[in-house]
Amino acid sequence: MKNPYIEDAKKGLVHTYNRFPVVLEKGEGVYVYDAEGKKYLDFAAGIAVSSLGYGNKEFNDALKAQIDCLIHSSNLYYNTTCGKAAQALLRVTQMDRVFFTNSGTEAIEGALKAARKYAYQKQTGRYEFIAMKDSFHGRSMGALSVTEHEAYRTPFEPLIPGVSFAEYNNLDSVRELVTDRTCAIILEPLQGEGGINTADEAFMKGIRKLCDEEGILMICDEIQCGMGRTGTMFAWQNYGTKPDIMTMAKAIGNGVPVGAFAMTEDVARHSLEPGDHGTTYGGNPFVCAAVAKTVEIFERERLTEHVQEMGAYLTEKLTRLQAACGSITEVRGKGLIQGIRLNKPVAETVQAALREGLLIISARSDVIRLVPPLVIEKEHIDELIEKLKKVL
Repeated sequence: MKNPYIEDAKKGLVHTYNRFPVVLEKGEGVYVYDAEGKKYLDFAAGIAVSSLGYGNKEFNDALKAQIDCLIHSSNLYYNTTCGKAAQALLRVTQMDRVFFTNSGTEAIEGALKAARKYAYQKQTGRYEFIAMKDSFHGRSMGALSVTEHEAYRTPFEPLIPGVSFAEYNNLDSVRELVTDRTCAIILEPLQGEGGINTADEAFMKGIRKLCDEEGILMICDEIQCGMGRTGTMFAWQNYGTKPDIMTMAKAIGNGVPVGAFAMTEDVARHSLEPGDHGTTYGGNPFVCAAVAKTVEIFERERLTEHVQEMGAYLTEKLTRLQAACGSITEVRGKGLIQGIRLNKPVAETVQAALREGLLIISARSDVIRLVPPLVIEKEHIDELIEKLKKVL
């Protein structure tokens, strides 16, 4: 039977998103099912979102209970779940203050505003940002301004001025761009959309040292690589390079739309004040119930340790696959955010995988991105490898 949504898309009636020709209906564990009942092994997790997989009863029950209590109250009032979620996130991020948003892009906007306001309050005259090449921080005007991807940027220029781009993992390239107008350096400890590029330890520590020496804020974008995906709660913790501001979203709500940006006490006290930034839905009781429960499950189940184990197993299996498959030129990444670089079009491989009952996504034009639910087991990795063998 033809699906009307897919048929409309083929006619060009639905074209805002570049969607795959499948209509998903339900999920269970690390699998999803389409409207015709076909089963797919999910190594995309809604773009690194569904960290606990699908149908987690404890998580679902927490949301159902919150619906019966209070879904929304606006930011004009306190609510009990917001406090619980804030305490949970501050505990695992090691930061001091947190502001809830509706998405990762909005978290980036808040982080940029906080950095600019900090410079204003300190009367430094600083307003410029240094971002990284191959970066991706979102599609709003502010987030696009610090995203180095011409296809995203060009149709919407001129963007916010005062942004320059350094070479990722090249500290000298960053240092050359620093001026007395630089207020912050923003980077992803592991670039997701940019091709699964992992920061070197020397680079991360060098950025932290440079910021301290020059009075510049360090902003870490942990929206995709954070919340356990690299084997630590947040990727910067692999290096011990605590940022002044960090952003998060995606996996912190396990599928419920929520983001946040967090900061140190010093930045908080000298940046945003009431009226500087706001959101109607940010921090509402429903999304905060999701955040609080997600963090609780992560900590109790020691999911970061599980990610370390599964990440090592995935790396081993992908490395063996590379040795046996001529189309794989490189395996890279960390934990359960890994990339397979190919010497042939990735789009064709992603479509072939879909036909084999496997959900994978790309990162740039030559890298397959693997970001499964963090609860996968070795049997699921084995199944992934068998399906990849067929499509490669």
